[in-house]
Amino acid sequence: MRLKDKVAVVTGGASGMGLETVMRFAAEGAKVVIADFNQEAGAAAAHAGMSQDFDVSFIKTDVAREADIEAMCEHALASYGRLDILFNNAGVGGAIGPLTETSVEDWDYTFDVLAKGVFLGIKHGALIMRKQGHGGSIINTASIAGLSGDAGPLVYSAAKAAVINLSKASAVELAEDRIRVNAICPGYIATPLTHTGDPAPIQRAFAKSQPWPDFGRGEHIAGTALFLASDDSEFVTGEAIVVDGGATAEGPGRSRRFPKMSAKNSRYSGVTKGSTGASNDLRKLGSPANQKD
Repeated sequence: MRLKDKVAVVTGGASGMGLETVMRFAAEGAKVVIADFNQEAGAAAAHAGMSQDFDVSFIKTDVAREADIEAMCEHALASYGRLDILFNNAGVGGAIGPLTETSVEDWDYTFDVLAKGVFLGIKHGALIMRKQGHGGSIINTASIAGLSGDAGPLVYSAAKAAVINLSKASAVELAEDRIRVNAICPGYIATPLTHTGDPAPIQRAFAKSQPWPDFGRGEHIAGTALFLASDDSEFVTGEAIVVDGGATAEGPGRSRRFPKMSAKNSRYSGVTKGSTGASNDLRKLGSPANQKD
C-alpha cells in the first residue's frame, strides 16, 4: 500500500473529486479526515468509508474561516496523531456573469473559498508538518481555468491562477522542511459541482470538450493526487500538473465549446455554491439588485 500509516486531510472530501480521493487514499492504507462544509454529505461519506473498513472520519469545515482550518488540523492530530498529507480541494463555482455585473461580495465569496481557503490550509498544514520534522505533501486543486483567460468564469479563473502561483511560491519556501507543495489543474471533470442532479448531459458535453474521447471523472484527479501524496513524487514540488485529456494542448476556448456558459451570453450574475449544501444566489441581468431567481 502506497500510503500505509500516512494520515491525510481532504477538504471538499464529501463529494466529487474529493470523495474519490478520500476513498483512493484510504484504499492505499491512509487514515483520512474528510473535511467539508456539507454536514449531511460529509457524514454520509464517512459512513460509506467505514462500511468498507476504511479508517476515515468527518469534521464540518468552512475553509474560508481560519478557526475551522485550525480545528480540522487539530482533529487529524487528535484522531491519528500526525498529519502527512493535506489536499486543499474544496471549491465552488463562485461568481458568474459579466465582469460589470459582478459584485464585490460575490468576488470576495469566490476568493475566500478558492484562494484564501488554500492559503489557510497550506499555512496550518505546514506548521504541523514542520513541527513533526519528517516533511509532508500539500496538494492544491487549481484548474485549467487558471491557465487561460477563456477556460472558466472570470473570478473563478482569477482565483485558480492565484492557487497556482501560491503553490509554486509555497513550494520554494517550504522545500527546506521537505514539505512538497503542488497543484492539480483539472480540465472538464463531471462531478456534482458541474451538474444539477442529472449527470448525463454534462458527461456528453465534457466527452467532446477535449481530444481524449472520454469525459473527465473524479477518479482521474484522485489518481494524480495519489501520486503527489506518495513517495513516488518525492522530487516533485512547485508543479501545476494538468489533468485535462489534452484540452489545454488543443486550447480551451470555453466560450466556443460552451457558449451558453459564457459571460457574454449569460442571463444571470451572482454566485454558485456547488455541493456545499448552501443555496445559489443568482440574479437575472437587468433586474433590480434585490430581485433573486
